[in-house]
Amino acid sequence: MRRRSRTPAAPLAQRDGIDPVRVRLPVDPEGAWATVGDHLVGRFEGAIGADRVAAMLREGRFVGAEGVLSGAEAYRAGLHVWFHRDFAPEVPVPFEVGIVHRDERIVIADKPHFLATTPRGRHVTETAMARLRRDLALPELQPAHRLDRLTAGLALFVVRPEDRGAYQNLFSGRRVRKEYEAVAAYDPGVTLPVTVRSRIVKERGVIAAREETGEPNAESRIELAERRGGLGRYRLLPATGRTHQLRVHMNGLGLPILNDPVYPVVLPEHEPEHEPEGGPAAFGAPLQLLARVLEFTDPVDGRARRFESGLRLSEWPASPTSDQ
Repeated sequence: MRRRSRTPAAPLAQRDGIDPVRVRLPVDPEGAWATVGDHLVGRFEGAIGADRVAAMLREGRFVGAEGVLSGAEAYRAGLHVWFHRDFAPEVPVPFEVGIVHRDERIVIADKPHFLATTPRGRHVTETAMARLRRDLALPELQPAHRLDRLTAGLALFVVRPEDRGAYQNLFSGRRVRKEYEAVAAYDPGVTLPVTVRSRIVKERGVIAAREETGEPNAESRIELAERRGGLGRYRLLPATGRTHQLRVHMNGLGLPILNDPVYPVVLPEHEPEHEPEGGPAAFGAPLQLLARVLEFTDPVDGRARRFESGLRLSEWPASPTSDQ
């Protein structure tokens, strides 16, 4: 059995908590590329631009295991090349990432609203992963799961690459008890608690998920924890983890979560081509959804683990009213 050769270590350090991009030059049976530069310009012409790639080569931005590449080197299939993309300016999310727990294997972060968990699309350096790598000096930190950008609360990060699979399997195997909290209108006509089961479909490029007829793939238990005036504080217990699942199920009950820009109606500025970077107005109206509790048996040492967020939802009244 032929053993796969190990990928050499990256010769470039992280930048702003982001790893360099690594590419491996493919076999070129037709001899289309005489030089490394020919391939890089052709490969990234659409994503970066031919002129920009040529400028990056002149600037010494592309690096191989033996050092900086000028682009004039003869093409060699299998060569590994690393580089850092240009980071577009990002609006800083003006909230701290809290640390609920940290040990040699995991970090439990209290992610604020508006901060993406991992780099994606236009959110790269302003993500929880990049910030924590920088702030905690943990360059190999990786998330074991993903929390939506608009949702606040607990997210589990793994310190060492060799442990990541074990913690990811907790989530993929549905062996983590997750408890969320939401604020929405109170409706006496909605009978709670209730377990909602439905089929949720999320298409790439379409911001809103939708429910369809068919075999259920999403399950959530929804309970009313407390009522104050015309608002309810709801305890949400997802048994599955479909995209936007809790938001879809709450909306389906006629209880859309407060400040949700997608359900029941996608606001124009939240269409994919107009996804907001954030700003004073947006930061002042966070989605009232919080990942409150994570509970699991540690896959490495077998200990029972329970973590609770220290955040609170801003729209929930601070004290009971006479209408409670």
